[in-house]
Amino acid sequence: MKKLISSWDKDQPLPESYIFPPDKRPGKLVVPRCNAVPVIDLGDNRTDLIQQILKASQEFGLFQVVNHGVPEKIISDTRGVFKEFFEMPAEDKASMYSEDPRRFMLITSTSNYDREKIHLWRDNLRHPCHPLEECVKFWPEKPTRYRILELLCEGLVIGSGYFEDKLSEDLQLSVNHYPPCPDPSLTLGIPKHCDPNLLTILNQGDVCGLQVFKDEEWIAVEPLPNAFVINIGYQLQVISNNKLKSAEHRAVTNSSDARTSVVFFIYPCGDSIIEPAKSLVTATNPPLCRAFQFKEFMANFYSMEGKADLALHPFKLET
Repeated sequence: MKKLISSWDKDQPLPESYIFPPDKRPGKLVVPRCNAVPVIDLGDNRTDLIQQILKASQEFGLFQVVNHGVPEKIISDTRGVFKEFFEMPAEDKASMYSEDPRRFMLITSTSNYDREKIHLWRDNLRHPCHPLEECVKFWPEKPTRYRILELLCEGLVIGSGYFEDKLSEDLQLSVNHYPPCPDPSLTLGIPKHCDPNLLTILNQGDVCGLQVFKDEEWIAVEPLPNAFVINIGYQLQVISNNKLKSAEHRAVTNSSDARTSVVFFIYPCGDSIIEPAKSLVTATNPPLCRAFQFKEFMANFYSMEGKADLALHPFKLET
């Protein structure tokens, strides 16, 4: 499959179609790795955990968690499977190439590849995970969540179980593979954006590439062994009435090491009603967004074509 950059000749120069406009390029400026991105030990006592998660979600919209209970071997084996997948011969991957969002998807750049003006330097493997017994039928033959949401419920005082059922029913696994790039200063793996879903759980491996935008500058999120990065999505920002912040972030490339990130997205189902939690709305703290169906938000989000700051605009109320 000619589209998949993981199957290209490694000595191939960066094609023109992958070069971003000058104002969007990461450039040659070195972004320092920063220890300021919060790292939260999930083994801490509940009261401290709630305060740490709330503070990180308000200030960064993103944090890392350790001592999460997922065995190191499971993380290592999972990453090994995806590494093997992207290293398979081009003919094996070509047979799995699909842009059908209802089933297993293997694409390069985005599902709008043939229509987009600039391509992203990544291959992407994605498939839904709910209901598992149905979705697993479409998974490739080769190679042969709720705890954080519960703590956020308690910290926001919106009632335990607020995110159960439809608000967190749609689960998707996504694997981004970023091969070494001929010129990382000219392109991006993923441009600046906020996640449109409820919550994102990411394992970035040991290669740096994730950056978060805070206080008008980019900060590199240091990869920590076996840690997960937690991103607050737009839907949590709305439900919290802007108490929590959706993090603007991007993925940059490098010229020497392939980078693979494993991402687990928690989405509301399409007909879920998203609105500020009623317990957070008062006369002095009015709702900042109107109620909307999640599918209405997603239709608007995709029509914005990367203009993240406009994603919530049609739903905002005048205050």
